[in-house]
Amino acid sequence: MDERLVSAEVEIEEQSLEQSLRPQSIAQYIGQDKVKNNLSIFIEAAKIRQEPLDHVLLYGPPGLGKTTLASIIANEMGVQLRTTSGPAIERPGDLAAILTALEPGDVLFIDEIHRLHRTVEEVLYPAMEDFCLDIVIGKGPAARSVRLDLPPFTLVGATTRAGMLSAPLRDRFGVLSRLEYYNVEDLSTIVTRTSDVFNIDITALASEEIARRSRGTPRIANRLLRRVRDFAQVRGNGSITTDLATTALEMLQVDKLGLDHIDHKLLIGMIEKYRGGPVGVDTIAASIGEESDTIEDVYEPYLMQIGFLQRTPRGRVVTSQVYDHFKMEVPAD
Repeated sequence: MDERLVSAEVEIEEQSLEQSLRPQSIAQYIGQDKVKNNLSIFIEAAKIRQEPLDHVLLYGPPGLGKTTLASIIANEMGVQLRTTSGPAIERPGDLAAILTALEPGDVLFIDEIHRLHRTVEEVLYPAMEDFCLDIVIGKGPAARSVRLDLPPFTLVGATTRAGMLSAPLRDRFGVLSRLEYYNVEDLSTIVTRTSDVFNIDITALASEEIARRSRGTPRIANRLLRRVRDFAQVRGNGSITTDLATTALEMLQVDKLGLDHIDHKLLIGMIEKYRGGPVGVDTIAASIGEESDTIEDVYEPYLMQIGFLQRTPRGRVVTSQVYDHFKMEVPAD
């Protein structure tokens, strides 16, 4: 898959940079008001009772701040944050080592929790419910079960695919919070905050222009800001104006709706080769040289969200909005 500026997945070189940009408290967190307000009440109630917070499941598209919220929960509770991911926990023993190392009240954050192995998941059930581990020692007739007590802790799970979680695991979370795409106003505030951290001079309208092309995702907004900053330093005087931001983003092939060259290739290809559809996803994948899974998981969700693409029993179909966007004539049929 081509490297995309508008991909919501975190790039390796961005990990340390994102860490420096993350807010440290709920008051500093921008957007997601419903989730934020509910979490602040649950955290305050848990602190009054002097108990760990209930287990929390954060789900939604990538790049919206699930890891950031896990860090904020730990900070607000005044405890340590232990971080791991579903694919990294390969065996039940790996999970047992992580759980036994926790201190009372700690927050354990498991990213991509839907990718936990089923055998690992079985070990996690009693740990979440009863704060204990059931370990089998030995094999055959000599095998015996030993129960280890764990300190009370809070599990924060993050997933982009809540539907892939098993029902027993999902039911053990006391707080389920869905993160939604951001509006332009909140994204503009995030761009302005990031520019302050980077000491970038940017106008309010330029922040709004970057926000409008960020596909509702803070991670993409911050990435575009860094690239526009490069243009400002080389082609301008270091300050980001609306004209400079617009020119830079056009040169980066990110249009006014946040569509990039691959989105254009997919949509225009459907119009020119298949009269806008219906066309099967495998055919689309072959025509643009991508895997069908990549089309479904990476490209389609945003196009469907903005109403450019529809899934029908016969295949994918572009909508009239696509013709308007590309200034093309809608076929009579």
